[in-house]
Amino acid sequence: MTRYIFITGGVVSSLGKGLGSAALGALLQARGYKVRLCKLDPYLNVDPGTMSPFQHGEVYVTDDGAETDLDLGHYERFTGVPARKNDNITTGQVYTEVLAKERRGDYLGATIQVIPHITNEIKDFILEKEGTADFVLCEIGGTVGDIESLPFLEAIRQFGNEVGADRALFIHVTLLPYIPAAGELKTKPTQHSVKELMSYGIRPQILLCRADREITEDERGKIALFCNIAREKVIPALDVSSIYEVPLSYHDEGLDNQVMDSFGIKDVANLDLSIWDDIIARVKEPEGSVKIAIVGKYTNLADSYKSLNEALIHGGIANNVKVELKFIEAELFENEDPTPHLDGVNGILVPGGFGKRGTEGKIRAVQYAREKKIPYFGICLGMQMAIIEAARNLCGIKGATSSELEEGGEHIVGLMTEWEQDGKKRAGTEEELGGTMRLGAYPAHLVEGSKVAAIYGAQDISERHRHRYEVNIAYKDKLEGQGLKFSGLSPDGALPEIVEREDHPWFIGVQFHPELKSKPFDPHPLFVSFIKAAVDQGRLV
Repeated sequence: MTRYIFITGGVVSSLGKGLGSAALGALLQARGYKVRLCKLDPYLNVDPGTMSPFQHGEVYVTDDGAETDLDLGHYERFTGVPARKNDNITTGQVYTEVLAKERRGDYLGATIQVIPHITNEIKDFILEKEGTADFVLCEIGGTVGDIESLPFLEAIRQFGNEVGADRALFIHVTLLPYIPAAGELKTKPTQHSVKELMSYGIRPQILLCRADREITEDERGKIALFCNIAREKVIPALDVSSIYEVPLSYHDEGLDNQVMDSFGIKDVANLDLSIWDDIIARVKEPEGSVKIAIVGKYTNLADSYKSLNEALIHGGIANNVKVELKFIEAELFENEDPTPHLDGVNGILVPGGFGKRGTEGKIRAVQYAREKKIPYFGICLGMQMAIIEAARNLCGIKGATSSELEEGGEHIVGLMTEWEQDGKKRAGTEEELGGTMRLGAYPAHLVEGSKVAAIYGAQDISERHRHRYEVNIAYKDKLEGQGLKFSGLSPDGALPEIVEREDHPWFIGVQFHPELKSKPFDPHPLFVSFIKAAVDQGRLV
């Protein structure tokens, strides 16, 4: 029997519902249960694929090629359960599907309304998880009171009534702000948020209360009294120094025990949190530190590179070092020497991105890393910049560029015209930005004896992609003549997947996004190796 846990948020946005959902999933796993996590997103976009990272943070890509919310990355990193296309749904997707059914005549001439047609579509999305796990944790995006969230709240209210109280649990995440002048945490915003949620017919059984300091027993009692909830089900969710401490912190406060109690489960499972104890020990007691420069174009919002930031931390955990991230806006040195910005770093990483802005600065960062023998990691666009840099500065192709960046010049990188997926040919187009990229997991074959083959310990790999431009394989021989080895290719040999320099301590570019598959308890081998190279570089300085 599958049980459902719905996580809503109130008072303010960005409270950490996704992180809380992921941490609870990890705690249930530690008790021996199988979990699955999903998210209902209220925005009208069909998916976040064409949304600016400054507005929504990174786009997280699944193996089956879905562009999803970044919270699905939290779900994977904490539970190790691969996210799927049908683990994230938006208002745009719901309305698109309902309208398509109406056009086909599926509703037999009925008047299409929010209730029941939109809410039924949402409930069907939730119910299709039945039988796939012991617990399905479903996060509702946005904040209670947002007009966009109303259909989702109505849908989960109906769903809870239909499956019964023994199979549905509602957890509400709220904020207790501290007012310095009063010298106390204020419970009134939480009271109002719960009142708002109850006005929609949803009574939360557990409150997860975010605060930056200890919540006293008197404050918990006050919340319990005014929110009509048992005191022990008011769970403090205090700030911690590392997100990977959250499962341990929530367990100490009794969250998983209260979930079991709410479902009437007399749980006698042997709880094993040793994996999280080990991770936190490494985070809090590192043997040293390294500084990694991330030369990008969305550096003003850390969530733009959320998976990347975490993968670098995972590499640090594996090497028992603290990783200090130095975000550098690539435009800063598009027309000047990057030395003042990059001097003293132990590694340089150029991440993915779209558009021309900042690309010349990224190319200068590549050149600096190559000439100064500093470990370099290029991801997606970062690999393309490494190839253009080599073409310009080593192969003598002064006009080397990408068709994404300019119409003129010599296009070393160009728009994909076709590629294979699941044995079928797919075609790209410049007319529609959404849905034309090479998305999801694709295989690659690594050259025997290459550095990457040694790092992976295998010659055949699968990694997640998100791009619409590819390196032109016709330049392979010329670039390899200058030391840039094409060490990973698509199985048919047509698409370059990985390049590396043989005359450099650590210089690797990949067309895919390895950060999407990294976890604190299972760090991606490329990030482990990159951070190790940065540690070695630091010893040489």
